[in-house]
Amino acid sequence: MRLDFPPKHTETIGAVKIHSLQKIYEIDSGYNVNSKIQQNNNSTTAFDNRKLSKKCANMAIVIPVKNEKLSLLEGVLSGIPNECLIIIVSNSQRTPVDRYAMEVEMVKQFSQFSNKKISIIHQRDPNLSRIFHKINYTSILDQHSQVRRGKAEGMVIGILLAKIQGKKYVGFIDSDNYFPGAVNEYVKIFASGFAMAESCLSNVRVCWRSKPKIANNKVYFPRWGRVSEHSNKYLNDLISYITGYETDIITTGNAGEHALSMSLAENMEFASGYSVEPYELVNILENFGGIIKGSKSAHKDNVEIFQIETRNPHFHEDKGDDHVTSMLQESLSAINNSKICNTEITRDIKNHLLVLQQKTNQINSRINGSANNHIMDPIKIIPIDKFNELVIDSPKLLHLFNTSES
Repeated sequence: MRLDFPPKHTETIGAVKIHSLQKIYEIDSGYNVNSKIQQNNNSTTAFDNRKLSKKCANMAIVIPVKNEKLSLLEGVLSGIPNECLIIIVSNSQRTPVDRYAMEVEMVKQFSQFSNKKISIIHQRDPNLSRIFHKINYTSILDQHSQVRRGKAEGMVIGILLAKIQGKKYVGFIDSDNYFPGAVNEYVKIFASGFAMAESCLSNVRVCWRSKPKIANNKVYFPRWGRVSEHSNKYLNDLISYITGYETDIITTGNAGEHALSMSLAENMEFASGYSVEPYELVNILENFGGIIKGSKSAHKDNVEIFQIETRNPHFHEDKGDDHVTSMLQESLSAINNSKICNTEITRDIKNHLLVLQQKTNQINSRINGSANNHIMDPIKIIPIDKFNELVIDSPKLLHLFNTSES
């Protein structure tokens, strides 16, 4: 993969470096290329397939799933490079039709033909809830001592399973993508970002080139999704407030496709549900930005945030206006509830959500700017050997196909 490097601009806030959006010039730059391609302006870097393959071998791709079409999920699996470990965390229904059992059977058959390394688990399995209770990681549990149903909870479970397998990187890809070629590009973007990183604390975030829509029998390609447009704005307002200079550097506020180095992932807090992606940026700024007294700005390593624009469009399942509204509420609430959010931005977010409520006529809705997001503790507090032991002792909990433990 060849992209512009170094990035054109970097915002530095304490120990956090946020790189501006980078452009891809070649999705596949071949084998045996020099790391730095000499050009007139010396402005691009290429990572050959061998180097990307090594990064992929150290990477787990986590796919949160909820009642997805099996053929759609299979397409996503087909786009992930064979070197990666795939971890599916399902929140699909078990009754009256056991869709999870259907997913397990599909994955079993697919792995036999593809020889891919795949693990699959159900996040609401009572055995998993008991394990979290035993190791005293209760921030992932609801009032009934069950793992909450949110996407973020599935991601945390995926990170833990990747850590058990000794992976250095963990990437997240949504299960509703119609283009397997786009999925393949996402993973190459993750690998390229980690290859560029100088720090062991790194976050690679994908910015979709476009999200195709069909209207009046024509396809058009809007640049921003209905949620990203707003979360990007308020995150940039937050950074502008911190630095004193207006910026538009954030383009990946709701990047469902993103990746974390394990060294960073295990030190982060995660917000529940769909607030997880913008809260990752907020949490990094809170913990490493040097803004809050006692934060880790003196850490020997910086946190590097890469934002890379795809060449493939992002075409995914349309889950309706209610889904978008819920995502927007949770995303903006995560920004609003931040310890570093000032009163002016808080007022703007609350007004935005009030207008949203009026537009959708949700008179009894819970849309508001002060809604609390559940925050999960960093997974570094979990005794990982004990967690691994308890998972192994629950033989029906985790299904393994073509992995070292299968």
